[in-house]
Amino acid sequence: MGFKMINARAEGVADKPAFKDAFRNQRCLVVADGFYEWVLEGKVKQPVYIRIRSHTPVGFAGLYCVWRSPEGEDICTCTIITTDANDVLRPIHDRMPVIILKDKEDLWLDPKTTEKAILLPLLTPYPSDEMEFYRVSPIMNKPEQDASEVIRPI
Repeated sequence: MGFKMINARAEGVADKPAFKDAFRNQRCLVVADGFYEWVLEGKVKQPVYIRIRSHTPVGFAGLYCVWRSPEGEDICTCTIITTDANDVLRPIHDRMPVIILKDKEDLWLDPKTTEKAILLPLLTPYPSDEMEFYRVSPIMNKPEQDASEVIRPI
């Protein structure tokens, strides 16, 4: 059945039964401008927004699965692959999404490429000097919020 985990760890993704077939045959990019994490400041969790310094969209390494629901509907689900945090993110969290370098995106998406020896080296932390983060308002945690305020620095 479809993925029940939103993240797959890079160090086991090629061999874990839940992900190994998708790793060989169903890779995707999850396009994003950035992502959020929470930092504990005293007893309060403060959200931070993490992005590429160039402010350009990136592709998180993902795997997808199409499965049939009990109602007979085809459902497409995906999971994002994570790796160890780089130097910028390590004070915030020990993991980060794998961001596929622009010049490697075609290789990651190529259905003819299935060898672990070629794909696994792509699953590394993004270069620290190309990333930044800043505090944002807790309103970003409310699903009804869909405005630029959720990524505005505070």
